[in-house]
Amino acid sequence: MADASAPTRERRSAGAGIFQKSVVKQIETIKTKHAGKRIEVWYQDQARFGQQGTIARVWAPKGTRPRVVKQTRYDWVYVLGAACPQTGKTAGLISPYLNTDIVNVFFDQLVKEIDDHVHVVMIWDQAGFHTSGKLNVPDNVTLIPLPPYSPELNPMENLWHYLRSHHWSNRTHDDYDALCNSACDAWQTTCLDPDIIKSVCHVTYL
Repeated sequence: MADASAPTRERRSAGAGIFQKSVVKQIETIKTKHAGKRIEVWYQDQARFGQQGTIARVWAPKGTRPRVVKQTRYDWVYVLGAACPQTGKTAGLISPYLNTDIVNVFFDQLVKEIDDHVHVVMIWDQAGFHTSGKLNVPDNVTLIPLPPYSPELNPMENLWHYLRSHHWSNRTHDDYDALCNSACDAWQTTCLDPDIIKSVCHVTYL
């Protein structure tokens, strides 16, 4: 059943258009408040990655029906990630669950990736653990929320799609530890390569 509270496609499109026009002004205002700092725009999101995995296309001889594996077990991990499309920098965290406390731990990790002369503008969605009063936002980070129901404005969605299709598909994982290892391997292979991040997370509207 459709969510009656969800905005129509026209309203979502209008909200996305307003955001694309206003976010540049917001960033300019933040830049003024932090004179002397270089502004980096980062995007943040989270994905759940589990044993059921993803079925993806594979190369096979014409006319054949290739077989792939599909688990029906239910272990999973959460991967929290942030990326700066301009520089290709990333920060990531793996967790067995997701709440505001975990987001705060993620911020502790992110701060280690930020140069002293940089102020980060973090663009993310309005999930409950992003709007909680218990959120501890670092002094060198300013948050900008995305409009509701607008994943197309967050290039991290492209990164999750890339990881699922290139690393998290057509395979099995014995247990939770195997999932963690697979998530780490995929992150290190992909997200530590600035050129891949600049390409996959390219933002056309900013």
